[in-house]
Amino acid sequence: MSSIKKYVAECIGTMVLVILGCGTAMLVGCDASTGSGYILTAFAFGLTIVGMAYCVGNISGCHINPAVSLGVLLSGGMKAAEFFGYVVSQCIGALLGSGILAAIFGLGGVDDKTGGFGSNGLSGVNGSIVAGLLVEIVLTFIFVLTILGVTSKKAGHGSFGGLVIGLTLTLVHILGIGLTGTSVNPARSLGPAIIAACTGNTAPIIDVWVFIVGPLVGAALAAVCYKWMESSSEK
Repeated sequence: MSSIKKYVAECIGTMVLVILGCGTAMLVGCDASTGSGYILTAFAFGLTIVGMAYCVGNISGCHINPAVSLGVLLSGGMKAAEFFGYVVSQCIGALLGSGILAAIFGLGGVDDKTGGFGSNGLSGVNGSIVAGLLVEIVLTFIFVLTILGVTSKKAGHGSFGGLVIGLTLTLVHILGIGLTGTSVNPARSLGPAIIAACTGNTAPIIDVWVFIVGPLVGAALAAVCYKWMESSSEK
């Protein structure tokens, strides 16, 4: 499969994730006290992954997330040059998705209930950087560990893999939305933060590094852990 086609697939997949996931959050809000918008947003992210897994999964593997790509890289599933191409494509896709949301909500005069294009923040952990990092590391660890297990050649999950991964993303969102907005995906965080800054809201960009570092650390830990467990099971 041509690398260009893989990169285009990753760009499109990430763009769709941001449009549907962040767009739902912008439209319905993510207030844990009311519940409905919170759950809708969690399912929007999860169901998008399910759809994209069966759409572009056979082309690029449907990472649409730099943290997932890092986990695959460290597990030996891709080369460094391809990893770099995936990450660039994913970030471009996230920017395109956020730009499309800015156009839709701006032209339509729709209120963005998140205040920042569905960007992540630390308000749910009272501004604590340490707590925010811990949330993102743990949730990404769970998510990437699941992906590595489901996609392992030994797993034999077949066509159900995309469903399992999408439901796991929904699950980590159910816990994480009220804490950090749930990133577990540096591109998904970077795109909205940049577009928010371009429209005058610089708050999300200040802490965006937390939602880049946290998921990458969580993914690296998941890759190391899974490789150790898989190698141990062979003995």
